[in-house]
Amino acid sequence: MTLAPGGSDTRAQRRVLVTGATSGIGLGIARAFAADGAQVYATGATEAEVASAAATDETLGFSCLDVRDAATVSSWVSGLGPLDVVVNCAGTIRRGQEHDPDVFAQVIDINLTGSMRVCAAAREGLKTRRGCIVNTASMLSFFGGGLVPGYSASKGGVAQLTKSLAIAYAVDGIRVNAVAPGWIATPLTQALQDDPQRSGPILARTPLGRWGTPADVAGPVLFLASSAAAFITGAVLPVDGGYLIA
Repeated sequence: MTLAPGGSDTRAQRRVLVTGATSGIGLGIARAFAADGAQVYATGATEAEVASAAATDETLGFSCLDVRDAATVSSWVSGLGPLDVVVNCAGTIRRGQEHDPDVFAQVIDINLTGSMRVCAAAREGLKTRRGCIVNTASMLSFFGGGLVPGYSASKGGVAQLTKSLAIAYAVDGIRVNAVAPGWIATPLTQALQDDPQRSGPILARTPLGRWGTPADVAGPVLFLASSAAAFITGAVLPVDGGYLIA
């Protein structure tokens, strides 16, 4: 069953922006929306990322968008015009380096401030279609990470940003929610997957007993962006195989 957008169920084709869509969770989400019939604008941070993604996926069109560049984000995103869905997946993690205040600030700038830049730039376009935003939080929105204080702080901030914008944007008919992925098998977690001493405890704590996949995250995102979630806003939905409750 195709899930209709949060506004009109008769709309022929949704217009969807997914940032950070050249790999991992973002790419999985972009592919899912495209398979659902949407017109997808998929972005990556660098021309190299875009070229690499385009070489391996001919079904999507990729553009370069560095979410740290406020002026470009504002002009490029607003230039897309009416939008039905915005998914903020652009992000970074710098394990072991984030205790350096400069690195900490860089992570915050991409993961948290970058999401805010995109939301602000997309607001008018989303208002036109009474669209919605799905941000990418994390299980680290709920507890700390000793090696990644910047990432943890940014994802805690994304959860609070989601709740705050849900209130602020409701007047425009825009819903704002977030997913909070747990341990997902992506290039960013490959080193952990390959290390039995690190992956073992992760799997032992996860009630469903496996790593998640980008497709596991894409399904909940499509739900939150659909008319089935028309009365849901300000929610942060864990997608973690039960890790948070174990």
